[in-house]
Amino acid sequence: MRGQGMTSLTRREALERMGAGLLAVATPTVAAQARQAIPAGTVIRTVLSDIAPDSLSGGATLFHEHLSFADDFMTRWVRAAADTRREHALPSAAPSATPPRPAATPASAAPATPSGRYFMQDADYQVEEMRLARADGISCIVDGGHADMGRDIGFLRTVSERSGMPIVAGAGFYAQPFYPAGLSAMSEQQILDALLQQVAREPVGCFGEIGSWDYITRDERKVFRAVGRASVATGLPIFTHTGIPGKSALEQLDLLEDVGVDPRRVVIGHLGNLVDPTVEIHRAVCRRGAFVGFDRQGGQGDTAQVPMVMTLIEAGFADRVMLASDLSNITQTRQAGGPGYGRTLTVFVPKLKAAGASDAVLRQIMHDNPRRFLACVPKQPRPR
Repeated sequence: MRGQGMTSLTRREALERMGAGLLAVATPTVAAQARQAIPAGTVIRTVLSDIAPDSLSGGATLFHEHLSFADDFMTRWVRAAADTRREHALPSAAPSATPPRPAATPASAAPATPSGRYFMQDADYQVEEMRLARADGISCIVDGGHADMGRDIGFLRTVSERSGMPIVAGAGFYAQPFYPAGLSAMSEQQILDALLQQVAREPVGCFGEIGSWDYITRDERKVFRAVGRASVATGLPIFTHTGIPGKSALEQLDLLEDVGVDPRRVVIGHLGNLVDPTVEIHRAVCRRGAFVGFDRQGGQGDTAQVPMVMTLIEAGFADRVMLASDLSNITQTRQAGGPGYGRTLTVFVPKLKAAGASDAVLRQIMHDNPRRFLACVPKQPRPR
């Protein structure tokens, strides 16, 4: 009998539901795995073609990296970061040491804070880095640049073709210090129109990285709303850059959800910078259905993130965690003596395994979660 607002269950149905609930409590990772299916008919849009998500299942996908920057981008970035730290009376970040110039490709190398040609302008150098990353077990890399960062789609195509590495390109506008002249005067609708033109013109597979530099500004709120609307219109997912550190994480998610974005299509990035053993903000993001991005992993000083990731795993949020390295400095590349683009997989993941993460969970985080995030049904035809 069905009463008003109630549904009667058979004994078998009741036992099945009770068992499912007990399973979710007793083994949250198993319950999480049940939620991670990639919808049929979806694709991942790379710079060369639209590919089936399963074609990348044999290796790790890095959801936030950089392969193509303007020569002066990191110089501008370092200056903006220093200005922000000075404004808020924060200690200055230690400058990176200038590496030796790689003997094999002397024209490719550049200082950590570039002067002149940057290594991300050298196709030969980046092709070799991608080959080395593939050997480390990387199956796909998402480039988080766009026009205001000097990202070059043609360059990414060349690197992908020659290296065999699938590359997903992002679209959007980065953050307040890097917005193009005139953006402040644009309306939200005009910014949306500009974003849709980017998607129509270039084979982008996501929006990202979309940032707030420190405390989120009026212009950044306007951009976030426009990006959210563009995501709804195109079907493309979004990953973000939060402030220093993570100040605007929940507000970013609020802005995107307010315009209709499904939080399951969002990664809130740089939350490894928000070092908090209780991971309260991280849990809140996960509970709302979005991914938490630990995207500067695999270098010096990433030990503090290990217990944070493990706490999220133990809380049943393994299906909400994403890892990458956000590589931007030649000292981090293999050809200059660093661990390379594969460093999240080769340096950080072993730390998680030593802390008790199982191979199945680590595969879920590195292989399955980013494919599920990138998989979409694009609402616009692929640009020619």
